[in-house]
Amino acid sequence: MLRRTTSTIGGWRSRHPLAADVALACALSTASVAADLSSAGPLHDGVVDGPDLVATAIALGGVALRGRWPRQVLVGTAVAAGLVILLAGIRPVLPLAIGLIAYTAASRTPSRGAWTTAAAVAAGLYAVEAYAVTGVLWSTEGFPAVAWIGMTTALGEAARTGRAYIAEAEGRARHAEQTREEEAARRVVEERVRIARDLHDVVAHHIAVINVQAGAATHVLDRDPAMAAQALGHIRDACEVVLGELSSIVGVLRQSGDTDPPHRLDDLTALVGAITAAGLSVEREQLGAPRELPSVVDVAAYRIIQEALTNAHKHGTGTAHLTVAYTDEGVSLTVTNHRARTASRQPGSGYGLIGMRERAATAGGTLSAGPTPEGRFTVRAELPAPRRTP
Repeated sequence: MLRRTTSTIGGWRSRHPLAADVALACALSTASVAADLSSAGPLHDGVVDGPDLVATAIALGGVALRGRWPRQVLVGTAVAAGLVILLAGIRPVLPLAIGLIAYTAASRTPSRGAWTTAAAVAAGLYAVEAYAVTGVLWSTEGFPAVAWIGMTTALGEAARTGRAYIAEAEGRARHAEQTREEEAARRVVEERVRIARDLHDVVAHHIAVINVQAGAATHVLDRDPAMAAQALGHIRDACEVVLGELSSIVGVLRQSGDTDPPHRLDDLTALVGAITAAGLSVEREQLGAPRELPSVVDVAAYRIIQEALTNAHKHGTGTAHLTVAYTDEGVSLTVTNHRARTASRQPGSGYGLIGMRERAATAGGTLSAGPTPEGRFTVRAELPAPRRTP
């Protein structure tokens, strides 16, 4: 409740700064007059006279206007207070008001200017108070004014520095969040470009096959119609494969880059060997009889396994289990590893997982990834590739 009330007051003050300063000045002036009327002593004489009213008016004006022109108001209030002190003695409300104005000036203006103004005001008040009490310009009676202004200026400087630090930290946090989102978008685009390059290589291969078979059919069409029919059958099969893979990645544009042929599941032995040499022990298991898969599924399966094993090496304890299961509906991939205690990345927030999901979606499949209650991290992909009936 207290925190909510403080937040409400702070919000109202930020929306109405002048009204807040006037209210504070009125409260300060009222408290000063009440103190003069209620007690008598070294600071209060029990009577409100003309100098008390003048000092209260000076404090009221200075505190009310301190938010708009802090340094100018500080100097003006100090000069007026010095005149009152010389003519009628020290009034307690004046040092208090000057301290508040000095705090505001230091918290809202650059450090060098605030300290220069505060030093000039402190020197003037020191001389005025020393002369008003002892009749000379050099006396220990003026030290309290110097100490009071120095303390309030230091507090204002600390408040300004703290606000600047918080603002800079918030700015860096916003920039980091924006950069992270941009980086994620860039990684997604790069992954799509790599998928497009793989698709280009696959399609180019089948087009080359079609070209060769078409040339062969042309040469043997008159002499051996059966062989020409066989070549035309190969052309038909290659066209079906190309059309199927093109329809799975419509809208992905290929950019220039490397021209290495895409890796497939047949290259898993070399991949596991490279990962093992890097320090990850991989236990590999294969279920079902391997068969030829559509190129887009074959390439996507290899890339998913590659990224999953890389993540296991980065965030795991040094071991991983890989299962490749061939079914009548397609191929199922599972990579499981124990999570290291220092791993702090939340499930699904990594760029590698984004790329794997893109790969699975491109092949028409699904991918899930996340921790298990046993302390393991599991990546599971289901890629459709129905078995063809002879």
